[in-house]
Amino acid sequence: MSGLVYARYEMLRTFRNRRFFMFSLGFPLVFYWILAAPKHNKLIGGTPFTWGLYYMVGLASFGTMMAMISSGARIAGERQTGWTRQLRISPLSVRTYFRAKVLTGYTMALLTLALLYASGAALGVSLTAGRWLEMTGLILVGLLPFAALGILIGHLVTTDSVGPVMGGLVSLLAFLGGTWFPITGGFLHSLGQLLPSWWLVQAGHVALGGPAWGNRGWITVAAWAAILAAGAAWAYRRDTAKV
Repeated sequence: MSGLVYARYEMLRTFRNRRFFMFSLGFPLVFYWILAAPKHNKLIGGTPFTWGLYYMVGLASFGTMMAMISSGARIAGERQTGWTRQLRISPLSVRTYFRAKVLTGYTMALLTLALLYASGAALGVSLTAGRWLEMTGLILVGLLPFAALGILIGHLVTTDSVGPVMGGLVSLLAFLGGTWFPITGGFLHSLGQLLPSWWLVQAGHVALGGPAWGNRGWITVAAWAAILAAGAAWAYRRDTAKV
């Protein structure tokens, strides 16, 4: 099986899973309309930004993070059914396997962004082309650690526990990253800056006039991507050794 054929199969299989597809895309979208629609054109106190814009960028980080980590649920299911065992005895390389999982996660993340951007525009959100592109580019880079995290989770937990693990982890990372409200000082502020979710949220805040990442942001994201990628490779080898 070639890498292109497997990637295409992985995409089609994901899109045909209606329950997963609707949860990954529908949850952030419904959440956005519930939170933003009632006060979308009201300005946040002391700023020139509307609540429609604020919730759009906040849920962009939350929704894309969930889309990337959700690959773990698919991997856990494949392990339970024995599909990964079949792949290991096929000519498919490990690199191609990982690449397809990451590509699928990014596709889901881009669809999430597209739907949230369209919803934001429908509620009056307006940004310059440069702001849209800068925000989107930083978000896509900031998702790299979460692509590896999803693969790591999928090879460590069972299908029974993957849902609670993913939900709890995404909620915790979103909270510490400042998704729902800004964390401006104290211990949580210091802790948050050590996490990739913080910098993913900061990528979205470019649309709120925030600065692009400095050196600390790039180093943090790169370090977590490397650490989690090594962890994912270890978990895959560990799982393979059990066969």
